[in-house]
Amino acid sequence: MIENKKITAIVLAGGKGKRMNSDVRKQYLKLQDKPILFYALDAFEKSCVDEIVLVVPQGEEEYCRKEIVDFYHLKKVTKITPGGKERYDSVYQGLQAVEETDIVMIHDGARPFLTPQLIDKAAQKTIECKACVVGVKAKDTIKIVNEKNCVIDTPDRNMLWQVQTPQSFSFHEICKAYEYVLKHEIKNITDDAMVWESYCHIPVMMLEGSYQNIKITTEEDMIFGAAILNSLNCKNN
Repeated sequence: MIENKKITAIVLAGGKGKRMNSDVRKQYLKLQDKPILFYALDAFEKSCVDEIVLVVPQGEEEYCRKEIVDFYHLKKVTKITPGGKERYDSVYQGLQAVEETDIVMIHDGARPFLTPQLIDKAAQKTIECKACVVGVKAKDTIKIVNEKNCVIDTPDRNMLWQVQTPQSFSFHEICKAYEYVLKHEIKNITDDAMVWESYCHIPVMMLEGSYQNIKITTEEDMIFGAAILNSLNCKNN
């Protein structure tokens, strides 16, 4: 808890892992003998967050409780709730499972390499500004193309950031924003900040994160993930 504010994390673990070419959902794949999902939960466990709501595929609640939460003694996971069809449906289910809090942090469980320090910084920034997302500056030049793949613009790279999670918000405002988006059936929502932007008039602040905070999506990401984990272990030893 920071400044007498209750902080809740919603961790999304509903990925199917289609691009992994695996029968096992990507959040359960092992990195150094632990499930990918464990690392994100463990970071929140060691942070200022007071409680964690874990959103999982329908029917896998008991599996996650037994094989991950209980097995690794994750005390801050207070609820495990089934998700929805789309990501924003799952986030909304997670928000509905939160009884009362001041700040909610939404994180993809397939990003295992966030740190407790980054979580704490995001929480503090949210107290100050109401809405905060973690990201990194774009390293590459970005091109905008039309439907024929012709380049039509090159935006200033200094203005471009790659957005990650966690994304952190004032709880009551983000709930209202999600209700607004769902009621009006607004499409092409790709992250929680877009939900906030569609309803709230308070700007979202960018907090610089880490290039190690990758999302495990493909088989190649497992190789990168193992290398990152080895590097982190070396620094901690």
